[in-house]
Amino acid sequence: MDEDSKPLLGSVRAGEYYTDSLDPKQRRPFHVEPRNIVGDVQERVSAEAAALSSRVHYYGRLTASSDRLLVPPDHVIPSPEDIYVYSPLGTAFKVQGGDSTAKNPSIVTIFAIWNTMMGTSILSMPWGIKQAGFTLGIIIIVLMGLLTLYCCYRVLKSTKSIPHVDTSDWEFPDVCKYYFGGFGKWSSLVFSLVSLIGAMVVYWVLMSNFLFNTGKFIYNYVHNVSTSDAFGTNGTDRVICPYPNLDPDGDSSTLQYYAGENSTGPVFDRWWSKTNTIPFYLIVLLLPLLNFRSASFFARFTFLGMAFILPARVVVFLLSACVLILLYKRLSLVFTGTLSVVYLIFLVTYKAIRLGFHLDFHWFDSSTFFVPEFRSLFPQLSGVLTLAFFIHNCIITLMKNNKHQENNVRDLSLAYLLVGLTYLYVGVLIFAVFPSPPLSKECIEPNFLDNFPSSDVLVFVARACLLFQMTSVYPLLGYLVRVQLMGQLFGDHYPGFLHVFILNILVVGAGVLMARFYPNIGSIIRYSGALCGLALVFVLPSLIHLTSLNRRGSGQRGDAG
Repeated sequence: MDEDSKPLLGSVRAGEYYTDSLDPKQRRPFHVEPRNIVGDVQERVSAEAAALSSRVHYYGRLTASSDRLLVPPDHVIPSPEDIYVYSPLGTAFKVQGGDSTAKNPSIVTIFAIWNTMMGTSILSMPWGIKQAGFTLGIIIIVLMGLLTLYCCYRVLKSTKSIPHVDTSDWEFPDVCKYYFGGFGKWSSLVFSLVSLIGAMVVYWVLMSNFLFNTGKFIYNYVHNVSTSDAFGTNGTDRVICPYPNLDPDGDSSTLQYYAGENSTGPVFDRWWSKTNTIPFYLIVLLLPLLNFRSASFFARFTFLGMAFILPARVVVFLLSACVLILLYKRLSLVFTGTLSVVYLIFLVTYKAIRLGFHLDFHWFDSSTFFVPEFRSLFPQLSGVLTLAFFIHNCIITLMKNNKHQENNVRDLSLAYLLVGLTYLYVGVLIFAVFPSPPLSKECIEPNFLDNFPSSDVLVFVARACLLFQMTSVYPLLGYLVRVQLMGQLFGDHYPGFLHVFILNILVVGAGVLMARFYPNIGSIIRYSGALCGLALVFVLPSLIHLTSLNRRGSGQRGDAG
């Protein structure tokens, strides 16, 4: 019954005469006479296609439409060039093959990868460079980018190494299952869930942070409250050190957090606390949204969030993308998801111009205001970068839509280059312009926006926009966790309200606990990145490549023998 209720075709654009839903095993065959064919004066419906249409009608009359026992076999379905969509207005539109219409040009594919890979890790890049040291941090970003690019290339090629099997609709977990059986399937699932849940925990911490600072900005503006615990180089742009590191040689992520800005009032501070109250306020808003059953709700809610934040950043977006939009009209869809990154780049550039550069090279020894160029804490940056360059679980899907498949490796490399340059630009600039003295480089926070006071208008705009964007995306991440876990355990994406509610309680509880007791997104990102990267980025792609080479070599020796 469900399949009979599906429309004839997924979508039809009359102006361009094509559809994007032509799966041979899912389409419902039909036939119209060759009259009033738009844009074609010749008869395109052949006698063979007419005969096939008669067979289809024959199968349709043997049983009821709800009975799938005598569904027309594949050889009865007309070929794409013999299929037309008949309009009640008396015209018929030719249906183009799905493979030729759903493809994107290379530049759209590159920016789609860039948009997908860019996430909250960009906020931790200055902190990661501080932990590794300025020079060593730059070297690690370049090396990790090259290493993850190679592993991503191996994932992209993994489906091509499987002989005598149609892998056109396979994803990376399917490849893991083919080579390693149930262990490969479940290991890829578990580590994929680690990356998703880790992202949701980071989102909860950041949403608590952004909501706190947004509310504080509004309160201070309404009550004319000013803050003074801020330092700058020219008296206009202020930088703060909210969580000073009392042990410069230690791991700053283990220190107790305390605020450095002036208090706004005992009553306000009691009910509007970044760690004590705000994480719990978000439960009222987001937990009910996670329990919806319909997948379309999450997509529409995410689109609503993007539409809401668009006016605040449309000027910056147009300045950077108008030329490309004129050349590629489809790029507007890709850039819609990158508005926050574009605004952050603009913000970083503006702050760099206002603050100036503050660098002093100490290769191995610490000083009062500067950190060494090479530090032993560099693994923290490598963990952050593993998640920052992570796209391995969806790269096969993204590359399937590339119009020129022969350019997949080139486009993937260019996308990684663009991502690496973006991380370098934000991380290096914020580290270099941080005013030292009077503040120490150790004051750079895991979320570099915390180094600017809540009264900063430009930073307030960034926080508010990111808050609305993350609030709209968070339910979609929860839906993805539910689909992966419930689908594997129960064979149903929504086995029951109680099952879904318990899962959502656990996921939300993890975010609340981290936001309450350990709101350090740098450490959360590096731990989750190290865990999921261990399997999905480094181990599984390499093992699959080696196993493929071993089987290929064994087959060649067998043939020779």
